[in-house]
Amino acid sequence: MSEPASEARTVVVEREVAFPPEKIWRALTQPHLIEEWLMKNDFKPVVDHRFNLRADWGAVDCRVLAIEPNKTLSYTWAAYGLESVVTWTLTPTSTGTHLRMEQSGFRPDQQQAYQGAKYGWQQFFTNLEKVLARID
Repeated sequence: MSEPASEARTVVVEREVAFPPEKIWRALTQPHLIEEWLMKNDFKPVVDHRFNLRADWGAVDCRVLAIEPNKTLSYTWAAYGLESVVTWTLTPTSTGTHLRMEQSGFRPDQQQAYQGAKYGWQQFFTNLEKVLARID
């Protein structure tokens, strides 16, 4: 089903991860771990904290919108004209955690950013799982 051209688009990545929410939460909120799977950063898990993510290609300006430890993390993601929101949702399962990442707010004229995010988040998830497998 195609979306109306006037509506913003969303990238969603969901995975079943064989780790408890508390462990995943650490990887999502501790700057040294975020750097290992995502980018260099000055993140703090505090609502309204402004931070950025830095990579060779540039930087992303962010602001924490919501924090519910071990359950939900949401922050703005602004770079190169893209104004979006990234929301992580952690749901415990019998084998670990259902991890969901949603990045919403891609305008129809931002096809390159949308496709880049669809590809990029798959890579970030792979890196995140490697970090989770390594940390205690």
